[in-house]
Amino acid sequence: MRSHLRMAGLALATLAATWSGSANAAEITKSADVKQTGMLTIANTLDYAPFEYLDADGKQTGIIIELAGEVAKLVDAKLDVARTPFPSMVPGLAAGRFKIAWETFSATPERLKQVDFVMFLKAGLAVSTSPDKKASFAGDSPLCGKRIGVSAGSASDFLVDKLSKDCTDKGQAAIQKSVFNSSTDIVQGVLSDRLDARMDDATASSYFEVTSKGQLVVLPTLYEVAPLGLAIAKDDKETADMMVGALSELFRNGTYKAILEKYGMGAYAIKEPYFVGSMEALRAD
Repeated sequence: MRSHLRMAGLALATLAATWSGSANAAEITKSADVKQTGMLTIANTLDYAPFEYLDADGKQTGIIIELAGEVAKLVDAKLDVARTPFPSMVPGLAAGRFKIAWETFSATPERLKQVDFVMFLKAGLAVSTSPDKKASFAGDSPLCGKRIGVSAGSASDFLVDKLSKDCTDKGQAAIQKSVFNSSTDIVQGVLSDRLDARMDDATASSYFEVTSKGQLVVLPTLYEVAPLGLAIAKDDKETADMMVGALSELFRNGTYKAILEKYGMGAYAIKEPYFVGSMEALRAD
C-alpha cells in the first residue's frame, strides 16, 4: 500500500548499517546471497516514517530498519540498505538487481506476476486532514471534489483514481489528486492548505497524527484493509525461507511486538509471518 519515495530509476545510494551477527544465526537457513556476501541487502526508500527515515542525527531508523537489523543479527550478516525509489522495487526484483525489497507492500494480482511476498504487518488506507477541515469530510462520498495528496505508485495512488471515478459516475466532482515522491511533502501540503487531505497507510497516518501534535487528524473510515509484506523475487524459495524463519524468531522472542509498540503500531501486528505467492494465500488476520 505504501507509500514510499516513488520516482522512476533504481537505487540512488547505498547505506551500510552497523548490525552484526548473534548466536541465534545457526537456527536460520541463510540464502546463498547472504552466505556469499556476508550482507543482508534490502532495497528501501528510507523516507516513510515510521517505517524508515533519518533521525535528527542523520541515522537511519524506523520499524523496517530495526526489524531488518534484527534479521541481520539472526543470519550473522551486516545490514546494507540500498536506497531505492518505490516504483523501481518490483521491476528491480524481477530483473535480479536485488533479492529483498522491504517496504509495506500490499499483495495485488499484478505484483504477484513478478514477485512474492512475506507478510509481517496489517493495515488499511486512511485519510488525514487538518482539524478545521474534518467536518467537511462527511456524507457517503466524503472525498469527492477534494484535493488529495498521495505517494507515487502506492496503493493510495491507484485507489484515489478508482474513488474519483465512483464520484463522477454518481454525478459528483472528481477527486483532485496530487502525486508526490515524499510522504513529508504531502504532510506539508495539507498543513499549508495546498491539499485538503492525504491518503496513506493507516499505520503511517496514525504516526503523523501523533508527531504533528494535533495539526493532522485521521478520519475514521479505513479503505482496503489488508496484510502488508516485504517483496522478494518470484520463486526465490531460499530467500523466502530465510525471511520467514528469521521473522518467525522475532515474533516468538517478542522483538517484533516490542519494535511495533515502540512506534505506537502494536495494533497492526499479525499473528505470524507467512509466505504469499498467490492471492489465495492471503489471510484475513
